[in-house]
Amino acid sequence: MQTTSKPSRRKHPNDDDDSSEKLDLLLLSSAICNNDDLGPFVRKAFTSGKPDTLLHHLRHFTRSKESEIEEVCKAHYQDFIMAVDDLRSLLSDVDSLKTSLSSSNQTLQSVATPLLTALDEFVVAKTVSENVRRAVDDVEVCVRAVELCGRANLYLSKDNFYMALKCVDMIEREYLVRMPSSTVRRMLERSIPGVRGFVERRISKEFGDWLVEIRSVSRNLGQLAIGQASAGRQREEELRIKQRQAEEQSRSSLRDCVYALVEEEESDGGGVGDDKYSNGAGSGLLGFDLTPLYRASHIHETLGLENRFKQYYFENRKLQLTSDFQVSSMTPFLESHQTFFAQIAGFFIVEDRVLRTSGGLISKLEVENLWETAVSKMCAVLEDQFSRMQTANHLLLIKDYVSLLGVTLRRYGYPIDALLDVLSKHRDKYHELLLSDCRKLIGEALAADNFQQMLMRKEYEYDMNVLSFQIQTSESMPAFPYASPFSSMVPDCCRIIRSFIEDSVSFMSYGGQLDFYDVVKKYLDRLLNEVMDGALMKLIDSSVNKVTQAMLVAANMAVFERACDFFFRHAAQLSGIPLRMAERGKRQYPLKNAREAAEEMLSGMFKSEVNGFMLLMENINWLTDEPPPSGNEYVNELIIYLEAMISTAQQILPEQLIKRVIQDVLSYTSENIVKVLQGDSVKRFNVNAVMGIDVDIRLLESFAENQANHLSDADANQLKSALTESRQLVNLLLSNHPENFLNPVIRERSYNTLDYRKVATISEKLRDPSERMFGSFSGRGMKPNPKKKSLDALIKRLKDAS
Repeated sequence: MQTTSKPSRRKHPNDDDDSSEKLDLLLLSSAICNNDDLGPFVRKAFTSGKPDTLLHHLRHFTRSKESEIEEVCKAHYQDFIMAVDDLRSLLSDVDSLKTSLSSSNQTLQSVATPLLTALDEFVVAKTVSENVRRAVDDVEVCVRAVELCGRANLYLSKDNFYMALKCVDMIEREYLVRMPSSTVRRMLERSIPGVRGFVERRISKEFGDWLVEIRSVSRNLGQLAIGQASAGRQREEELRIKQRQAEEQSRSSLRDCVYALVEEEESDGGGVGDDKYSNGAGSGLLGFDLTPLYRASHIHETLGLENRFKQYYFENRKLQLTSDFQVSSMTPFLESHQTFFAQIAGFFIVEDRVLRTSGGLISKLEVENLWETAVSKMCAVLEDQFSRMQTANHLLLIKDYVSLLGVTLRRYGYPIDALLDVLSKHRDKYHELLLSDCRKLIGEALAADNFQQMLMRKEYEYDMNVLSFQIQTSESMPAFPYASPFSSMVPDCCRIIRSFIEDSVSFMSYGGQLDFYDVVKKYLDRLLNEVMDGALMKLIDSSVNKVTQAMLVAANMAVFERACDFFFRHAAQLSGIPLRMAERGKRQYPLKNAREAAEEMLSGMFKSEVNGFMLLMENINWLTDEPPPSGNEYVNELIIYLEAMISTAQQILPEQLIKRVIQDVLSYTSENIVKVLQGDSVKRFNVNAVMGIDVDIRLLESFAENQANHLSDADANQLKSALTESRQLVNLLLSNHPENFLNPVIRERSYNTLDYRKVATISEKLRDPSERMFGSFSGRGMKPNPKKKSLDALIKRLKDAS
């Protein structure tokens, strides 16, 4: 901001000096009137080098006040004179008072002298009494202190450290300061820290011994706790078995059977952590004693070292847990896993009790941190060990023990999800190993089979080999000895598969997954579809060489079909799934390929035998003069063979399987009859030969009808329908109007299985009986045969169509 200079009026310097002096005088007067400090004015005067000015002002102020003083004196003079007169009048009164006081003093001294003497004697006596009292008090202090020292020594000798420390604290708090004897006081000041140090060393040694002992106790404690969990699981399994038996009885509608499920009272009582195994003081059946720990904690708290002891306890227990994590490389884990997990289980059972009863010695957060460390280490150990194992049973043993460990520690509130995740992670590997073991066992069982019906002489053998797998065909008990409709491979393989189901369920049980039936069913399907079916296919392709063997293998397939239903029901029951849910939906037979191969093998062997009998058709006289009344030789031999085989098959094969095989054989026989007539081995044949084939077919049809004794009428008709092609061909050749074959309606109704090319070839071979050697001369003049004419027309039309 700019300032503009203005012309100022010139002042005389004397004017400024006068105004400043007036101001100084005014300020000095004001300060004197207000009783302010004049130091600043003096300092300023000497600083500016003008003390004379200040003196001048002071003198001026003094002169200005003299007149005021004179006026005040004049105003109070009369009062002052009157006050002086009053003082003079008082002098005489004072003298008389002084005389009176002197005489009173003399009288008082004469009277008080004896009293003063007595008072002095009283003071002396009181002093002596006070000294005696103090001496007595000091002696009492010393006596009490000495008594407390003696009691402290007695407590120390009896290892009652807490009471000893209380005595020491009382000495220090109440008697050390009041101690009159300096010697005793110095002795106490020197001994009290020594006593505390001695107690601390002794209690620390006891605590160290307890740490060593509790480690071995923890192992036994963990084994006992896991054993109790195993016993509880066993009781649950027994109860479930009773329930399954009751359900089976209910399903079989045994109304006269009254049953009840009664759960036995547990005689064990509570768990390991209950009072039966450890009480508040800590003593238990296995020495689960926490008294040394509580005592050490209490003593350190009394010593004022509570936080240090907490840290010391936590660090030592953490070191012990870290040491428990060490897995010996010298001992197989399968042998040491129970000790390994039992040690950890016991450790955390002890820590749970310490957390709940020690009053804050260890915090919940610290225990959770220790558990997280333990779970991480156990998971790492399981991952490592599982990755090395190549035996399913080893995996199952360790899994079962780990699941028992989880059940045990879950009761104490420890989360076990991470352990269960590790077990679930190796589910596929376990089942692959189990499938591999079952593949080997099934292969050995099939290789050991002798292809003979299994003979059972006792009822227990029937129960073990038939009823236990629900493969019986009748509810009644058979007579013994009993020849079963299957060979030894059936119960052997059933036992292997049942064991697979139980092992699979055992691995999946108690693994955190409640509904695991679908998993068990998936691997059971793989066992049946891949392993069992493949092994049976290999057996059928390589080891079956006889009809009786093929028949028994086919019978085994029928029994396996019933056994497969049992397998899935058994898996459902073990998985806790209601049977109505497991049976919902029609499942495909898992051994379908092996069953079809067995049936094809059996049919193929029958067909091979049929081929042998069909060779006898070479002996047929195709231009015979008379038809054979009882059929040709081949068909009689074939029927005898089939009846013998069916008689054997009926003992072991189911009716539907027999029906399918017979139907296949009859169909094959019919095809072969047509094939022989069509083949080059038969050049010509006459009606008599056709009539002989008609007798053969009638015999086969009669054979099929006779099976109605064992099959239903519908099944017998199906067997008879297997001969349709040969029957329709013979009917066509014996027909008076064979050209009706060309009529689509008649052909569809009566000749629907015939191929027109075969009909054309076979019809050309048919000779009329009048056509003999020199038949052109003998038949001259005879009427033409209308059947021959119709047949020729048929042949001509079929050739044109082809």
